Amino acid sequence: MESPLKNIPMDVQLELQDKFEKVSKLLNEESKLDPPNNPYRSKYKAQTILNEMKTLITYHMDDLASDDAERPRIHAMLGSVLLNLGVTSLDVEELSTGEEQLNNCIDTMEEFRLHPLCIIFVLNALNQLGILWSERDDPKRSLELLGLAEQTYKDFKADQQGASKAVSPYDLFSTSDKKDDGEENLEKTHTLTLYYLAQVYGTLGHTLKSALYCHNTLRRQLESKEFDPIDWALNSATLSQFFATHNGFKEARHHLAAAQLILDRHKETLDQQEESTEEKDAKLERLNHRSADVSRCWAKYGLNLLQMSQSRLVRLSNEDAPDGRIPPCVEDGSLTLRNLAVSSLISPDEVENLTFPSLELDVLETCVTDKPANVFEEARPIFLNAKDWLDKAKQYYTMENHASDAVEIMQDTSRLYQSLIFFEDDEDRQSKMHKRRIDILEEALGQLNPQFYLPICRQLWFELAETYTEMFEIKRQKMRSSDEGPTPHSLHKINQLVAKGVQHLNNFIQSLYAKGTKSLPEVIQEELVRPLLLAFFYLGKLYREFIVPDREVQLRNLNNSIDAYKFIVTYCDKHESAKNLMSAELGICREMLELLPLKLRRLSEA
Repeated sequence: MESPLKNIPMDVQLELQDKFEKVSKLLNEESKLDPPNNPYRSKYKAQTILNEMKTLITYHMDDLASDDAERPRIHAMLGSVLLNLGVTSLDVEELSTGEEQLNNCIDTMEEFRLHPLCIIFVLNALNQLGILWSERDDPKRSLELLGLAEQTYKDFKADQQGASKAVSPYDLFSTSDKKDDGEENLEKTHTLTLYYLAQVYGTLGHTLKSALYCHNTLRRQLESKEFDPIDWALNSATLSQFFATHNGFKEARHHLAAAQLILDRHKETLDQQEESTEEKDAKLERLNHRSADVSRCWAKYGLNLLQMSQSRLVRLSNEDAPDGRIPPCVEDGSLTLRNLAVSSLISPDEVENLTFPSLELDVLETCVTDKPANVFEEARPIFLNAKDWLDKAKQYYTMENHASDAVEIMQDTSRLYQSLIFFEDDEDRQSKMHKRRIDILEEALGQLNPQFYLPICRQLWFELAETYTEMFEIKRQKMRSSDEGPTPHSLHKINQLVAKGVQHLNNFIQSLYAKGTKSLPEVIQEELVRPLLLAFFYLGKLYREFIVPDREVQLRNLNNSIDAYKFIVTYCDKHESAKNLMSAELGICREMLELLPLKLRRLSEA
């Protein structure tokens, strides 16, 4: 509670308090009940009262001496009114008026911007202007305003050094003994500043900076205990995906463990609550839904770790570092967030200790490593952990209720097997894992109607073709390295795998036919050009891999192969953008179109 003002009569102060309370009730309570045909009724009423308050305060400001001790409070009172006028104007879509009021709020308190009575209003006004300019698609201006809010908060904390604490809007107008927590209000406002900064940095493409602000927002929410547990967990798990895709596996695991712990605690709280069945079911549904999402993030963590391990080992085997020396960060598998920080013009120290000290996460973190795998024995536990999380996610995301998500989970399961195969030396076990991939993908495909799920079916046809091709390569290599030579069974198996690959590629290609025809359109959708041309590229290869004694069949397969390569070359010659997309494969296609006709002629003349 602030003591009564000398420069404003007590009856006016009481009137201001009464009007402030009416405005608060209109904005916080009654506005939620406004009818659909008059959605801003309460906000317009609040604006009328706020303008009356503005008139009263301005009238009594005119006679204030420049050294009057009450100037900061009276300026803060006017600033509070201007802030509310600005926010309500934005709410009723009067954007220019709202911007003007918010700027007036800041100008009114400029002299006292670091004063405990004014700081909350200054920060809120800067936040609101930052949001406004972000919505106007001017993230740079938004960043300037939000950056100023962040710096103003830091300046206030440094200036106060634990002395006077921020005063809330309620205490500013109240003449009663009831007191609001201004310091808590200040910290909430600053947390919002960090949250908005995270969004703007993300919009500007400063991904690491955005991630750092996201983490700090989450940490402050934890410390203040002001957060929705499900939203918090989902945000933490989502942030983990950024770290995992930038080799920050220690940080990724920590954020996933934090998300899991918060969800577990929330479930315990729900289990203890006595509510109606309908209310509890709704809360449990939301919990189960988001728990499945966090499970999928755990699985993505494992998949990313296996894929990074594979890439690292390939780099090591190629020894592509200068002078044949492998950088230590690759050699020992350490993280590269510090490297990313340097390239992002961020101090490497800022990416250290991205943790939540208030949470005990050791048990959850030890369930899976954050180090890259070097051998199968190290890769397998990562694979099993990720697969367990996918199995948990499947309990919620079923084909009956969430077909698209269920298929994505099955695709991730297939990718896990694919990553594990890299670490497996035994060809028979490799083949078995490819077979498992095929079973998973074909099960998914068999439950989808292409008429309704065509984009997903295209993905599955393509992935199945790739999987059959990889399995064929293993069988062919095994046959070639065998001292006994090919057997009828092995030849049949190879031809069967090749035929399946061809079938799925043709399904993919035919799905792109112009409606009502059996031919492709002249121009393919941009995002489908490379997949289509790759499908023809793989077809050209597979048609040459059939092992058949019948010369007519051989000739037909060679012609099919030539046609596939010819389609790629013709399309690329007509479309320069396609030529750029297929730069690595186009040279091979042209070479094949020189060699295969010669082979075809020799076979025809034999």
